[in-house]
This record gives sequence, C-alpha cells and structure tokens, in this order.
Amino acid sequence: MKKSLLFLFVASAVFALNQDTSVQSIPTTTVEGDVPASFEVAANDREPARSSSPIGSSDLESALAMAKSGRYVEASNRLFTLSYSPRFQDKRMQIKYVLGLTLQKMNLPQLAAFQYMTVVKDGNSHYANQALEKLSQVADRLNDDSLLNYAYSKIKIDNFPRTQRDRLFLRIGEFERRHGQFSQAASTFGHVGPGPYYSASKYQEGLAYAEANQPDRAANVFDQLIEARRNAPPNDSIRASGYMGKARSLYQKKDWDGALAAYREVPKDTWPWHDTLFESSWAMLRSGRFRSALSNFHSLHSAFYENTYLPESLILRSIVYLYICKYDETEKVLNLFSRMYKPAYQKLDDMLRNNGNKAGDYFGVLQRILTDYRKDPEMTLSRQYAIPFVVANRVSHEADFQRSYVYVKMLMQEKAQMDKLPASWRGSPIGQYARKVIDTRLAKARQHAGRQIHSHLITIHNELLDLLEQEGFIRYEIINGRKEELKKRIAGKELPAAQIDADNERDYYVQNGFEYWPFRGEYWLDELGNYHYVGTQSCH
Repeated sequence: MKKSLLFLFVASAVFALNQDTSVQSIPTTTVEGDVPASFEVAANDREPARSSSPIGSSDLESALAMAKSGRYVEASNRLFTLSYSPRFQDKRMQIKYVLGLTLQKMNLPQLAAFQYMTVVKDGNSHYANQALEKLSQVADRLNDDSLLNYAYSKIKIDNFPRTQRDRLFLRIGEFERRHGQFSQAASTFGHVGPGPYYSASKYQEGLAYAEANQPDRAANVFDQLIEARRNAPPNDSIRASGYMGKARSLYQKKDWDGALAAYREVPKDTWPWHDTLFESSWAMLRSGRFRSALSNFHSLHSAFYENTYLPESLILRSIVYLYICKYDETEKVLNLFSRMYKPAYQKLDDMLRNNGNKAGDYFGVLQRILTDYRKDPEMTLSRQYAIPFVVANRVSHEADFQRSYVYVKMLMQEKAQMDKLPASWRGSPIGQYARKVIDTRLAKARQHAGRQIHSHLITIHNELLDLLEQEGFIRYEIINGRKEELKKRIAGKELPAAQIDADNERDYYVQNGFEYWPFRGEYWLDELGNYHYVGTQSCH
C-alpha cells in the first residue's frame, strides 16, 4: 500500500524553539545604541488629543491606585494622558514605567516595550534600570531582535539581577553570533549554567565553535549537551539535536566514520532524522560507501517525502549511479529531477522577473499557501500558486522567516487583544495610539518577511540553475560512458551483464539478525531507513 506524507522538517538553527527561552521570534534589524527607526511613533511620543478636564495631583494618585488594584484598562487610559501633562513633567518617566507595566498586564507586550524604551532612553531616571530589565524581558518574550539589540546595548551585566543573567548571556550570545562574532559568542554561551537556558545555550555554543572553524571544540560541547540529556526520553529532540550537531562537526573535520556513527544515534521519530538521511549520504559518498548511500536515497525518495524540497539529493544519487556505471538508473533519477524541478525553476523564474522587489507580494503568496495548507493539506497540494508548493514548503521552514512569521502572528494577536477591549478604550487617545503603532509594526514586519522570502527565492533559483547545469553534465557523462562501452564491444571486449550478488547479500543480512524482503514498489513508514542496496558496480 503506497502512502504519502508531507514531511515538514525544521532547520537545526531553529533548535531554540524547543526551549522555553525562545518560543517566539521576529525579523533581524541591527540596532546599536539608539532607538530603531521602526519605533518612530513611540520614540517621538507625539502628544495625544488633550482632555478638556483639568488634571491635578489627585489624578495621578488615582491612576496609580487603579494600576495597583488591577483596573488596568482604566489605569492605562489615564496614565497615557497624564504622561503628556506639563504638570507631571518631573514624574513622566515614573508614569511611563507604570504604564508599561500596566500594558504588559493587559497582554500588550509591543506597546509596553515602547513605554520602557522611552524610560531607558531618558537614562537619568530612577526608573531607567528597572525599565531596562522589563524591556529585556518583553524583548525576550517577543524575540524581537531590534528590541533585544537596543536593550542589550544599554545593559551592564554587573547591574543586572543575578537570577536573570543566564537569560541575558543567552541573548547576548545570540546577538554576537548573528553578527559573526563566533568565538566571542561561544564564550558568552559558556557562562550559562544549569537551568532552563542551559540546553539552548549549549547547542548554540557548539554551533558558534563550528562557525569559528573549531570542530573539535564544537563536538566536545555537543557531547556535553548529549550527556546533560542522558535521562531524557529516547526520542528527546534536544539530545537528537546534540547528535546532529556533533555529526556535522565531525563531518566538518572530515571524520567520515565518526560523523556516520553520530548520525546513526539520531532516533527515527525525531525531527532531525530526515536530515540525517541526506547528510549522512554525503559522508558515505566521501568515504566511498556507494551502496550505503543508495540505500539512504531509497528512503529519501520514497512517496512519503514527495513534497519535500530535495533537488540536490537527486543529483547526488545520480552521481553515485554514475560512479558505478549504472547508466540506466542514472538516467531514471535525472528524469525524475527534471520532471520535479524544471517546472518549479521556470515558475520561480517567472515570479522573480514579474514581481521584482515587491516584498508584500511574496509575503502575501506564502501566507496564503500556509493558511490554505492548515485548512486543507490535500487541496493545497493540488492547487497552483505563484510560488511552487515544494519551494514554499522549504522557505517556510527557514529560521529567519519563521521568526518573522511568528512575530507577525504575535502582532496580529496583540491587535485582536486590543479589539476585545471596551470601545471607550479603543476610541481614547491611547487606543488610537495603540492602533497606529501595531498597524505600523505589522506593515513593517510583513515587508521584512517579504524581503526574506525574496532573498530565499533568489537563493533557491540560483541553486536550481546550478543543479540544472549539473544535470546536463551528468547526461553528457552517461553518453560518454555508453560510448566507451560500445567501443569495447566493437573491439571484442564485451562487458558481462550487470550482476546482483543477491544470495550473498541475503545470507549476510540474515546472519546479522535481519529479515530479507525484496522491494516490490510499496513504501511503508516503518521501513524507512532500513532499505539496503544489494547491487554491484558495473564498471570494468
């Protein structure tokens, strides 16, 4: 019985999504030492419409009492108005700080962040350090890189509460790693001790060492992560990610055997397993294990992964067949590649030509595909979109786009939360201010996500173009190889027919505890990863 399954795999860079510390993410915007331009509305703090009623000191006491007693809707409205009153200029930072706390309690983190930023920017206020601490917490929740960059550019670690320093080290390390400071990032991650941030920090420490071209140190760090998770369930995704990182580090230092051993430790029922099939195939090819590589490809190219973007795996499989002179098999794989990816390349080429740099269009198309897929996966697979589904599926799992997309959804949730508030609040100065801020942030976030999509589409377009050229070279080599065979036949040196040492291979597997079943065209989920190619090479 043939089955199909869309395998939605997540890039290893998104490992931190498995941690409580990195549940949400947003687009990267480098900001150092100043208020981001995207926060212009909040930073300028334009004065709201003035109330006709006079404002006295009792009003401030009343507003603070409202906030303290949990009457957040009333308090936020009143505090916002008071923050612009000339009579309370000397208390403005206190009011802004309390307003931020109030908005945070109302589950409006983006709006709260703007209040904290005003206090932090002032710098001289008694509330600046407290606001900075709260800003870092809100930025951490949103995973807003622009907020994080701004907050951490102001932080002095020694002044930060000791109980929150692990989170601070994690975020500073991420900032350093994003900006290419890999060795410094690894050192920063290393300061995180046992606790809720340890696994995420250890994983990124290993990545940082690998990016700094120190694979031995990277493998050692991943071993520490694996050891820390030794009591976790067998299918623990964090430990699986540790094995994946270790395998990649060993591959980086060309330790093929060590890499393959680490890849084999990744359980089949964890998200990295699918990636291990392809990546370990490269290690097998580099170490001359052609049959093992072909065994992996049989699983990779099963019907279960027919909607997964894997063009390079088809080219690699055809190269392995070419190495062992299986020209008919090489041609079959190339025909499959051509059938799947030439139309995708053409559609992608047309969209990039017609849309240019219209970021909003790219985001709109991908968002529609993701929405349709959640509603009806089968119908979505049969529809025609401007971005081919197999490509959209790939882009939607890129780490940077995932952060941006999650952030867009968070802003939409905040907007929905505002819509639930009383009409009197929505029509008040703070309500009008809040709507403008969130709408502006949404527009900018969608544009940013669209630019990320555009960038990934260009990368995929260029990658497909390169692979299509490789396909042409391989087809030439097929012709050349067959020509050489024909020359030998004409010279009286006919090659023997290709042989399959089925009996020996069957005995080998049976002796090692395997049951041998010939493949008859049906794929079963529990058989993936257990296929064994038993053919011999045909080169003479």
